[in-house]
Amino acid sequence: MIGVLFLILLFFGVNQMIFGVYKRKHKFFSTKKMNLLFLYHLIFYGVYTWYAYNNPSDSKGYYNNISSHAGSWVELFGTDTHFIHFVGYPFYLIGFNYDMIMVTFAWLGYLGFMYAYLFIREKIPIQITVFKSINLLNLILFFPNMHFWTVSFGKGSLIFFGLMMFTYAIIKPQKRLFLLILSSIIIFHIRPHVFFFVAIGAALGYMSGKEKIPLWQKAGVFFVMLGAVVILKDTILGVMGLQNSDNLIEDFQAASAKNAEDLSSAGSGVDMSSYPLPLKLFTFWFRPLFIDAPSALGLVISVENLIYLLLFIKILKKDFIKFIRKSPSIVKMSFVVFFTTSFAMTFVMSNLGIIIRQKSMVMYYIFFVIYYYLAEKKYKRIVRARRLKKRNNVERLSVHA
Repeated sequence: MIGVLFLILLFFGVNQMIFGVYKRKHKFFSTKKMNLLFLYHLIFYGVYTWYAYNNPSDSKGYYNNISSHAGSWVELFGTDTHFIHFVGYPFYLIGFNYDMIMVTFAWLGYLGFMYAYLFIREKIPIQITVFKSINLLNLILFFPNMHFWTVSFGKGSLIFFGLMMFTYAIIKPQKRLFLLILSSIIIFHIRPHVFFFVAIGAALGYMSGKEKIPLWQKAGVFFVMLGAVVILKDTILGVMGLQNSDNLIEDFQAASAKNAEDLSSAGSGVDMSSYPLPLKLFTFWFRPLFIDAPSALGLVISVENLIYLLLFIKILKKDFIKFIRKSPSIVKMSFVVFFTTSFAMTFVMSNLGIIIRQKSMVMYYIFFVIYYYLAEKKYKRIVRARRLKKRNNVERLSVHA
């Protein structure tokens, strides 16, 4: 317990130094908001730790694996589960117990929220309220389910950290090259297939964005991302055991069917194999939704899923397609990453418990698209109102003259 308290104070101090760096770079940066978010995140660290001690948890398995490892640190290096062992092992060697490693990964998950705040606020300076009086940015940052699955020793906290850092870095890749490389390494080694979708999304977004970016910069980002996918394709396909496939489509369908069957046999399984694609996507994004909540926790998650659904409905408008077509590269990237990852996940996810965890990786991308769409509409209303006011003022002056 003393070790955990020491780390919380240490991370709080480190946060202030990080905040100082970003406050100098971004005038909008709110230290108060980020400190409040850190304390809020720690509450979920406590809740999840209690949950992990009273229920099966991957975090305990990760800790048992590194505590029983007799070889060298380098031997643990690899993708997927191996990378979590690789990251966690040095902390075990310097004396961190299970709770201390948990709070360390919780802090990394928190940094993911900080980078989400940075990339959203950097691209969207306009404040938006939804449901009459709720600040949309605050709503997005404080969603309970997002925090619950990013506070433990495991893939969730680290992949979220990597994804949000990557998105912040890709806005200005030349100036944030170190963050871009580091986040790419993290994403690839935890979930190679997610890196594939992020790389494709970044490449398509940069090539089709409305910004006046020099062609050589667009080409550079495109070929770097495409080259990374080509070089790492065997590892990416290896996630599904398809690296030696002669018929990729048929083998993917067979592997997806097996994974879905295995997952659906779990306690909160749901047979999605016969669902049409729209219903599969709905299940991935918005279920459980009250009637199929697997537990008391599922009822709480259902409330959050209902909010997701209500936010999603806001972009089901005729002008949304036109908006996406003319949107900046970061919006297009977010849209592509969200839909391609969701599409792939629907073929292998048939367990609500897994779905709840997995979708936390990508939901922030659609939240950003929704936020940008609403902000652009608000901006256009403001511009129209100013023009109308200016025209009325001119007309009044002409009458008095």
